[in-house]
Amino acid sequence: MNKQQIRAQIRAKKREMTEAQIVSASEKLGILLENSDLYRNATAIYGYLPYNQEVRTVPMLFRAIRDGKKVAVPKICGGEMKFFWMEDLTRVAPGYAGIPEPDFDAPEADDPHALVLMPGMAFDRTGQRIGYGGGFYDRFLAREPDHPTLALCYGFQIVEKIETEAFDIPVDCVLWADAQEERSK
Repeated sequence: MNKQQIRAQIRAKKREMTEAQIVSASEKLGILLENSDLYRNATAIYGYLPYNQEVRTVPMLFRAIRDGKKVAVPKICGGEMKFFWMEDLTRVAPGYAGIPEPDFDAPEADDPHALVLMPGMAFDRTGQRIGYGGGFYDRFLAREPDHPTLALCYGFQIVEKIETEAFDIPVDCVLWADAQEERSK
């Protein structure tokens, strides 16, 4: 299957999920994240605010703040993704493509070693990723290559193999969970 076919297949499975299934898997992923060395060693987290059926990251980001970590979330500025520090994760509004973004002028994040939580449509066990097609994370990581990266996803988002292109940047760690199982790469 090509990237478009995989995206369509995963999108359909995500739309079948109930909110209870999303929350349950997200809670399991929060525990897996907290227990990961990448999280424990991070002083800052570049997270994302969930859209549609994405993993519910907001409780994880609040936990990171309680754990003394700085937290930033992305905003699309002139076609480029930048991260902005946030202490109040409720101050958001729909931004690019309706995705929640900070609704105020926050300071731009500046930690070149912050752990980046990666959204995506599909992942394989080697860390290859299919995003949503905009290339924002690949371009960001090409500009700032020293960030460790960690993807959070549902079990059905793990596919056998993802064909890559020269600009695709794999993630360092993939955590996945669903109602039946929890695993990590």
